[in-house]
Amino acid sequence: MATIPVTPYSLGVCYYPEQWDRSKWPEDLAGMRQLGLRYVRIGEFAWSRLEPAPGKYQFGWLQEVLDLAAERGLSVVLGTPTATPPKWLVDRMPDMLPVDQDGKPKIFGSRRHYCFAHSGYRAESARIVTKLAETFGQHPAIVAWQTDNEYGCHGTILSYSNAARIGFRSWLQDKYQTIDRLNQAWGNVFWSMEYESFDEIELPNLTVTEPNPAHALDFRRFSSDQVRSLNREQVEIIRRLSPGRTILHNFMGEFLAFDHFDVARDLDAASWDSYPLGALTLLDVPENHKRKFLRSGDPDFPAFHHDLYRSCGRGRWWVMEQQPGPVNWAPYNPSPHPGMVRLWTHEAFAHGAEVVSYFRWRQAPFAQEQMHSGINRPDGSPDVATAEIQATVSELASASFKHNDQSKAAPVGLIFDYEAAWTLAIQPNRESFDYFTLALSFYRSARRLGLDVDILPQTANLDEYKLLLVPSLPILRPELIASLKTFRGSVVIGPRTGSKTADFQIPSNLPPGPLQELFPMRVVRVETLPDFEPIPVSWNGASYECRYWLEQIQTTATPWITLENGNAVACTHEAFTYLATVPEQSLLDAIVSDIVSRANLPTLLLPDGLRTRVSGNLRYFFNYGPNKVSLPVPKETEFIVGGPELSVAGVAIIRLS
Repeated sequence: MATIPVTPYSLGVCYYPEQWDRSKWPEDLAGMRQLGLRYVRIGEFAWSRLEPAPGKYQFGWLQEVLDLAAERGLSVVLGTPTATPPKWLVDRMPDMLPVDQDGKPKIFGSRRHYCFAHSGYRAESARIVTKLAETFGQHPAIVAWQTDNEYGCHGTILSYSNAARIGFRSWLQDKYQTIDRLNQAWGNVFWSMEYESFDEIELPNLTVTEPNPAHALDFRRFSSDQVRSLNREQVEIIRRLSPGRTILHNFMGEFLAFDHFDVARDLDAASWDSYPLGALTLLDVPENHKRKFLRSGDPDFPAFHHDLYRSCGRGRWWVMEQQPGPVNWAPYNPSPHPGMVRLWTHEAFAHGAEVVSYFRWRQAPFAQEQMHSGINRPDGSPDVATAEIQATVSELASASFKHNDQSKAAPVGLIFDYEAAWTLAIQPNRESFDYFTLALSFYRSARRLGLDVDILPQTANLDEYKLLLVPSLPILRPELIASLKTFRGSVVIGPRTGSKTADFQIPSNLPPGPLQELFPMRVVRVETLPDFEPIPVSWNGASYECRYWLEQIQTTATPWITLENGNAVACTHEAFTYLATVPEQSLLDAIVSDIVSRANLPTLLLPDGLRTRVSGNLRYFFNYGPNKVSLPVPKETEFIVGGPELSVAGVAIIRLS
């Protein structure tokens, strides 16, 4: 773990000195310091400038930038440049390129053009990281390292290359030991898919129809393991040659192609790249929701990932890239409401961030990201976010702030599982059955009640939680079943939980498989329905709809919510509630609210678009909505920031008694 202390509430920025004339470097770095920034991330895309030809290192410019940063009191996060292999390396090893599902290589000309399983590339990755760490590992400006950049961005985790085929076969042999065990686990007697040896196994693409789902799931597990092993190689080099520095990776939002909990175990802290407006365009939410939050972003999306990566980082996490204005990569790219950059920054700190770093210092005037705004315009003049950052710096400097302890568990835990996402994606049984959408809807229901949420892996300790949300968990781990047997709070479980074994088979005792040890029920039939055929539900005098998924269950548990034909869509047994369908958001909100009230958890009645978070002795309020709101606080409340009326994009911070 890092030994260099981290300043509470620190701000930073991403900078690309190799993209600018060196005469601008002193001016830019001085400007960062004057703005109140303390961290600067550099180097993660600079391989061609660091090594323009094989073995011809040009490190002088990086040395100069590091020295300038040190002179100005800036702390540097140095990125390893392995996300952008130079052309000469691709020409030497053209088979290092990732291959898409259609068998086409993803060629040089942008970024992330390598296959994680390619041993030659792995050796080159280790070589350049070693050279950088040997040269700069003890430089006083460097306080942290970022491994690579956004693993898997642009669909590059699943590579169907020859290197992946070779690696996958070896991985399978290690797992199953004998081909007979693999055939049994995968059910290869179906359609005469049996193998005589591991060398016969191909990758699960280019098949006439869908490949064996067990085959596809193991390939995703293998691919996730490749990410972890490459990351671990870099981490081990840096730890040896640059000890005492924090090692991070910048994960992404709504990205499920590898297990982030697994990869983050080798890091000192997690970080993520927060682009709320771009993310909103891609969410599976109604159009009126996108219209309402067009310029603020979904009110739960950033917080969900703050809580996720706080868990991945075991309490330590950063925002490595914070959106400061319009981006360039979404279907449409609006400007944020005035004040949103300030709001997003405060919200990250409310969830325990150590650093919030903006992307980027200067907007690039060329290449793919020239339409992506920065703190400053390409000519160096300040863009809109500058004033908001200045205001935030002033507020954070207030003596009323302190770095609050985030170690206390939230009242609500939510189990989030990457393998669940893969399982549902491989065999959705209904178009648009999306795991992340379901998980976010459960999270949203708790947040609308003013409740803080911890996002947890299946292996987490559950002892301190009062409510546990399990959106969907097809493959249940024994550790979670054991924890649930002694859990003293309430549990809400979504559909398809326990529906598959680890080998992607229906459990012999029918779904929910091992959950039957705790909940007396069996799923005997499943049907999926189109959007034009919603499932009407009446409950507590209100009418709702459920979406596209309906399980028929046999149970001695108490039916709680039923359809007109008597089929239960929600059942309760002791402290457990099982949902046999996908409720619309308003119904899920009502269900969670009812359970929370019976569990005597303190809640807040929040206006639409208002969100809150407790951090130590402070409570934060954030107005994502399109209208001014009144805060649900007593008249005698002590405000550190803001007041009882919160404008659009407003932030209020109160001291708790």
